Amino acid sequence: MAGLGGRRGLSERCKFSIVVPVLHEERGINAFIRHIYSMDVDGICEIIVVDGDPSGSTVEKIDYGGVRTVVAGRGRARQMNAGAATARGRVLLFIHADTRLPGCALTKMSDALEDGQYVGGAFDLAIGSDRFLLKVVSSLASLRSRLTAVPYGDQAIFLRKDYFDTIGRFKDIPLMEDVELMRRVKKRGGKICIIPERVTTSSRRWDEEGVLFCTLRNWALIISYYLGISPERLKRFY
Repeated sequence: MAGLGGRRGLSERCKFSIVVPVLHEERGINAFIRHIYSMDVDGICEIIVVDGDPSGSTVEKIDYGGVRTVVAGRGRARQMNAGAATARGRVLLFIHADTRLPGCALTKMSDALEDGQYVGGAFDLAIGSDRFLLKVVSSLASLRSRLTAVPYGDQAIFLRKDYFDTIGRFKDIPLMEDVELMRRVKKRGGKICIIPERVTTSSRRWDEEGVLFCTLRNWALIISYYLGISPERLKRFY
């Protein structure tokens, strides 16, 4: 892979740790890693795959050298914290294995963090489908995150590592860990940058559960969480 040392000084400006929480992603993990490597990340990024299966069923299928692997307790918050604890980069990027970054992602993240105005950010969202309803869902999700400055995990959240450690990392809850963290950032006065370029996430959830059901269920969970219902109770309906 070609290095990025001469590309706008990116390697000097920022070093990224890409933290990927997985559970039974054996079929897709190598495609995800191939996608990251296709972005010419040599020397400026590390990939940390954190498996929530105690047997390491996903990480044992990785065909690529240089990928760091961790086996942690099940739960995205716990897994992402475990990956962040081993990270050597100055910026943490938390991303799902069924999500793809835009080609300019590293440069855009570096630009957003360069002047110190922002503590982190995320991307606008696209869903990998031509279905009209899913285009509406992704557009509404992007608009919501811009209005609230509270992006969700499928938008590829990134944060300065020192800031992430200072605020106490993800809270160990069964879901809504992304929302809880972003609300905590806002409460502390941290500014989040929503990058207009889109990450593309798989449509498999909506395809399997039905677009209407999946969307309404997600909205109901978010509203319930904001009304004070605990993530432990909400987990029963997820």
